Amino acid sequence: MPDYRERLWPTPWIYLSSLLLVPASILVLAPVSLPAGIATGVILYVAVAGSLTLTSPVIEVADGRLRAGRAEVPLELTGEAIPAEGEAARTERGTGLDARAFLVIRGWIKDVVRVPITDAADPAPYWLVSTRHPHEMAAAINGSRRPRVSGEPA
Repeated sequence: MPDYRERLWPTPWIYLSSLLLVPASILVLAPVSLPAGIATGVILYVAVAGSLTLTSPVIEVADGRLRAGRAEVPLELTGEAIPAEGEAARTERGTGLDARAFLVIRGWIKDVVRVPITDAADPAPYWLVSTRHPHEMAAAINGSRRPRVSGEPA
């Protein structure tokens, strides 16, 4: 059972705004064929919505590892996770961002967690991960890094 798990689904407004592909396709293809414009618009919308859904990364803290999308790092090689919300998250994603950082961020999710990497061989100084629950995710990472006392439940 994971200590923390979240899928970074797109927000509903992303799907709604993607619906604009249908009238745009009709507008472009109507002089040639109205049914072709409608069919093309529907196919484009389904393709975009499907790809957004299928490529949504999973963030998971389990078995002493942090997984973000297809990447993972042992928690023993991480420092204290720091949640950032609002303006602090905006700074982390913008002017405060180190170009060497490993990013799993999504524009439709405002909050992030910064996870320092303590492995000297890793070129990334930290991971910056989008999350809708930054305090819970940081607590799961920091709690999972804590050594377990014998007899304590895992």
